[in-house]
Amino acid sequence: MKNIIIGTAGHIDHGKTTLIKALTGRNTDRWEEEQRRGITIDLGFTYFDLKNGDRVGIIDVPGHEKFINNMVAGVVGMDLVLLVVAADEGIMPQTREHMDILGLLGMEKSIIVLNKCDLVDEDWIELVEEELREELEGTFLENAPVVKVSAATGQGLDELVDTIEDMMKDEVKEKDINTIPRLPIDRAFSLSGFGTVITGTLLSGSISKDDVLEMYPIGKECKIRNIQVHGVDQERCYAGQRVAINLSNIKKSEIHRGCVIAPKNNMKNTDLLDVKISILESSMRVLKNHERLHLFTGTSEVLCRAVLLDKEEIGPGESGLVQFRLEEEIAVKRGDRFVVRFYSPMETIGGGIVLEPNPVKKKRFDEKTIEELKKKESGSLGDVMELQIKGYADTMITLAELAKVTAHSVEELQEYLGELQENGTVLVFPMKKDVYLWHRDSELALRQKMEETLKEFHARHPYRYGMKKAEVHNTFLKKVKPIVFDAYVDYLVGNNLLGRREEYLHLPGYEVPKDGTYKAIEKLLLDTFTKAAYDFVRFSEIDLGKIPRDTAEDVMLMLMDEGTCIRINDEMFTLASLMEDAKNRIIEHLKTNDLITIAQVRDMFSTSRKSAKPILEYMDSIKVTKKTGGESERVAYL
Repeated sequence: MKNIIIGTAGHIDHGKTTLIKALTGRNTDRWEEEQRRGITIDLGFTYFDLKNGDRVGIIDVPGHEKFINNMVAGVVGMDLVLLVVAADEGIMPQTREHMDILGLLGMEKSIIVLNKCDLVDEDWIELVEEELREELEGTFLENAPVVKVSAATGQGLDELVDTIEDMMKDEVKEKDINTIPRLPIDRAFSLSGFGTVITGTLLSGSISKDDVLEMYPIGKECKIRNIQVHGVDQERCYAGQRVAINLSNIKKSEIHRGCVIAPKNNMKNTDLLDVKISILESSMRVLKNHERLHLFTGTSEVLCRAVLLDKEEIGPGESGLVQFRLEEEIAVKRGDRFVVRFYSPMETIGGGIVLEPNPVKKKRFDEKTIEELKKKESGSLGDVMELQIKGYADTMITLAELAKVTAHSVEELQEYLGELQENGTVLVFPMKKDVYLWHRDSELALRQKMEETLKEFHARHPYRYGMKKAEVHNTFLKKVKPIVFDAYVDYLVGNNLLGRREEYLHLPGYEVPKDGTYKAIEKLLLDTFTKAAYDFVRFSEIDLGKIPRDTAEDVMLMLMDEGTCIRINDEMFTLASLMEDAKNRIIEHLKTNDLITIAQVRDMFSTSRKSAKPILEYMDSIKVTKKTGGESERVAYL
């Protein structure tokens, strides 16, 4: 099942909310003021299912000019937009602005929904449709299908649903779920008994219950307490889904729209952005140096100054390189899109793409600066390297192999590799003969699976330190050499992302619980070994009652690791103190005797020959005794 996000756009009172209610049976106006005034002020969310089973999350975007920031926030993560135009009014100024914003934000797929067709006759509808086609020529909407509906009567709704299904059949870009999660927050509120809840569209990766992420730009850790997708609790959510997440460790008052949750140290706050900006052809404004603007990106809205780097001014239909100097910090990624509006009067003038999310201050008309930004715009060798490295998620790639596939020398790659490593995009594992490279997204995706597996392992086997390192290696990175896997484990342990005890791996901070069950098994085993003394019992013969045998075996291994018990042979265990006493008595015997026999051991410890033989065999294994040739005789090892 695909997860599809659809938004609405269009002039106020052209019927967007009514259309959504007709499609889903639910009203997206949540606030009393919205219902009283009959307009959408904030983003509304609901969903419906297509005939093929795909689930469509639908966002009701405000149409009122004063709420344009909500409209921009709503576009984040959309796959398709329904541009709603009332047949009795046609295209209005706000409709044009919405079209411009959608184009600037990279929206590619749209359906023109000609609403309220029940209020006008066929001739009028034809005139409005003709006007629409003329207005849309040259925009991303020029080839969009037009569907005539009436949200009030239900006319044309089946055709609209069929058109949505047809457009989404093959054309939805596959969301990258095997990458670092990023969730821009468009709403935050508190619920009694739950605490802080946020909502948004997960742009990439996946988020699981109990994950610990960071809230940017405020720099605070938050734990995922609960996840809901369309009102249903989930253990995990994926890119492309509308989600509501209950957070702990953070108050609603600390969060604002524009905040983003992502893994710790994955993003970096900034008050500078290097961008490529394009001014709308329809704009009546010219962008001048140091102009104050409203910047909208993701769910953020901040004021900034535009420092023009390669031009004196940028007019309608023109593009240029600009550094935005922000009046407050945000957190974005390279490639994110944005829209800018004049500070006063508030009108959309253009938008573009972020080339560098964490730059240094730049001088105007500096040739080196301009050349670097042009490389970032067109895609540098570093970009090519990153794409290649990302393609080796299961195996990693060596620097030598990367040089071959990119047709560049190792020396040429080194400069860019340093940058990729410094900004955390690529992990580097130097070995004696080569350097192994791994994309951070690939590492995070694998680590999430590893953490899930370890979490399940701890639940199934609470009395074990963890999984054997070799088992983890074979499960997750069997194509990677053991020495490289060891380097990765060292990286995880060093950054407290994984715990290790000898050859066992576990979640950070995990300790074997010495709970009631553990103590009951421990007492049963120790009492059994104490009572048996040197008349050893086989482990398989111990009466465990209702205790699962594999659970008892785990506790037995813990007692051995702690030095309380020891293994005599494959079937027998006993107290370490008993065998220490036996060792001392046998050493004393051999000080005055040349050898010791099984019969003598039997009599010395008042046991049977069946138990005496394992005692001597154990003494052989710890180099207290050794055979002389006879099966039943031993001499001192030294």
